[in-house]
Amino acid sequence: MNFYKKLAQHHRKLSKLSHLNAICSWDQASMMPEGGNEARSEALAELAVMQHELATAPHLKEWFEKAEAEQLDNEQRVSLKEMKREWQMNTLLPAELVESQSLAGSKCEHAWRSQRHENDWHSFSKNLKEVVELSRHEAQIRAEATGLSRYDALLDIYEPGMTTKQLDRIFNDVKSWLPSLIRQVQEKQATEDVITPVGPFPIEQQKSLSLEVMSKLGFDFNHGRLDVSIHPFCGGVSTDVRITTRYDEADFTSALLGVIHETGHARYEQGLPAKWRGLPAGEARSMGIHESQSLFFEMQLSRSKAFLDILAPLASDAFSRRDDAALTSENLALFNTRVTPDYIRVDADEVTYPAHIILRYEIERDLVEGHIEVEDIPELWDKKMTEYLGLTTRCNHTDGCMQDIHWTDGSFGYFPSYTIGAMYAAQFMAAMRREMNIENLIHARNLSPIFNWLDRHIWKKASTVSTDQLLIEATGEKLNPEYFKQHLIDRYLK
Repeated sequence: MNFYKKLAQHHRKLSKLSHLNAICSWDQASMMPEGGNEARSEALAELAVMQHELATAPHLKEWFEKAEAEQLDNEQRVSLKEMKREWQMNTLLPAELVESQSLAGSKCEHAWRSQRHENDWHSFSKNLKEVVELSRHEAQIRAEATGLSRYDALLDIYEPGMTTKQLDRIFNDVKSWLPSLIRQVQEKQATEDVITPVGPFPIEQQKSLSLEVMSKLGFDFNHGRLDVSIHPFCGGVSTDVRITTRYDEADFTSALLGVIHETGHARYEQGLPAKWRGLPAGEARSMGIHESQSLFFEMQLSRSKAFLDILAPLASDAFSRRDDAALTSENLALFNTRVTPDYIRVDADEVTYPAHIILRYEIERDLVEGHIEVEDIPELWDKKMTEYLGLTTRCNHTDGCMQDIHWTDGSFGYFPSYTIGAMYAAQFMAAMRREMNIENLIHARNLSPIFNWLDRHIWKKASTVSTDQLLIEATGEKLNPEYFKQHLIDRYLK
């Protein structure tokens, strides 16, 4: 009996349930009427338990033992390794904990939508405490099984192999040069004349522009769509990718750049190899690699002067403003690279963004480890925001510690992926430039070689190699944060 084949069939069944979970979660965030939340939360919790029971079925232990003794080719060995890693992670958690986390996360996230708007930290913190306690319980279970610290055990879910020791070294280095860079860039930009595009920019026209840009970036609309939600995200599955954004009639660039960011996520999902579909080996390598793709599209590609030469006339046509000096590629290049410390992470510029991530990382690391409690978050947030960006969030929870959705469902260990992803993206672009002239390709409206490089070196690799090996094969070395630092210097000071 071929036990590898049985395991593959089992995992493809799990994948189909994950498909349903993803689409139901997307609907909950974008389309579902307010009154449906309680029933939907219960249904998703039931589905989570069903998935967990299948993923931890007792007979799987024997199947893995027998599959490892079978004659398998290299690809099957790789697949078996990833299936076993996922199984080992799943078997650590009891079903009742999974159900409790699902219910607590849905409750916290749903209430957050109105509590954030009302600046109601007191009510939000009650729900967050439950989420944190459950996350600490999960972290402890994983730590005992892996020998990692509690936070590292959660970090390993999103970025396998990464540790707080590495992150502390990387982020401490960033903190040593980032404040000075921010000051230098602001001094340089103080001498530049920039025109702020003035609205209103009608939502329907923004949507049309977004769809057109998505098309130019290669998004497959036969296997995906664009919608609206409170917090922009990319969800669904590789064959049915759901992008959401939020529009602001006063500023079309916010939604558009957000759509470009999510399109990077979507292209990665749509580019994953069909032959591995439904198996762990066919999934994205890590959240950092996933974020590298969205940041490659948004930061490395779309904010470049060459790409803005494409984008500017599209925007001028979309809003019927062909003579608007604010919508020239030259002005948009200046406008889209303004560096101004701000409260909101998702609206932060490329230079100050790492400070937002470091702040969140340091708080969630200490929260999971039990060094601080939920009650300490607002004061710590204000202290670090003042230190890193010169801003105070005292009593302003809406623009402070309540602005993100990630902690509401217990996604602790996720935030570092954003800045690690930015570093991966810069390293990928540097390697790509050694093979081709990026600016000439963009000016020629020929983006295919760029996407083909990503497809060959990242998308089609999926999880068949480790993150370090993926980087080595694509760029010739492991993660080197110097590429990110040099990218910022080249774009903002030269």
